[in-house]
Amino acid sequence: MSAAGKIRIGIGGWSYEPWRGTFYPDMLPQKRELDYASRRLTSIEINATYYRAQKPDTFAKWRDETPDDFVFSLKAPRFATNRRVLAEAGASIERFFASGVMELGRKLGPINWQFMPTKTFDPVDFEAFLGLLPQSIDGVALRHVVEPRHDSFRTPDFVALAQKFGVAIVVAGDSAYPQIADPTASFIYARIMGSSESEELGYSDADLDIWAERAKIWSAGGAPEGLDYVGPAPPAKSRDVFLYVISGHKARNPLAAMALIERTR
Repeated sequence: MSAAGKIRIGIGGWSYEPWRGTFYPDMLPQKRELDYASRRLTSIEINATYYRAQKPDTFAKWRDETPDDFVFSLKAPRFATNRRVLAEAGASIERFFASGVMELGRKLGPINWQFMPTKTFDPVDFEAFLGLLPQSIDGVALRHVVEPRHDSFRTPDFVALAQKFGVAIVVAGDSAYPQIADPTASFIYARIMGSSESEELGYSDADLDIWAERAKIWSAGGAPEGLDYVGPAPPAKSRDVFLYVISGHKARNPLAAMALIERTR
């Protein structure tokens, strides 16, 4: 087995008023929040791209404000995923990648294609959708992850489709959404949603230790215990890991992410 994969841990977005004075220093100008966050976290999942197209200059600005080894993940546009027939999403997918996404360069991480909780698994349509996702653009390899949130996706057929296309499945942690922890790509993408106001760091020390250990096991090629799997175990191989502390008690999420970074160093 090759050396362990890279572990990146972060939050969703960086602009959130309750983080000012808790995560961000009191007098920090809002325009410097990304600069500050990107030097304490190792990745951020951008949510704004789910709701509206961004400009190329915006992606370039985000790229230039962050450290060389920082990586952004992007939520893909809802116009591609919130539709009855996914096979008809080709034009929306093309517009997304033509919007300036590639300005992020080597700081472009996985693209998260998130589906509504009411979207059910149609194997023919879903295979057609996965076939629309570009593997590379201008020689730059792309990484895709899908986030189904309906129980109908908890089937070996779905896991096999994701493996066929080399697409990861979001590991939904501490969440009401179905968990499918099967590794299906060259990386793991986890979104944990159980931070609590009652915990100073969002999670208890014991729970932080559990998620940190899971990240290390994933990066080394293993399959952590205590998660829900659907299909047969694939061969062990090292994988990059992207873990985001999302939702829950959002005000605590940056502290939880920093605590996990410390535990996985």
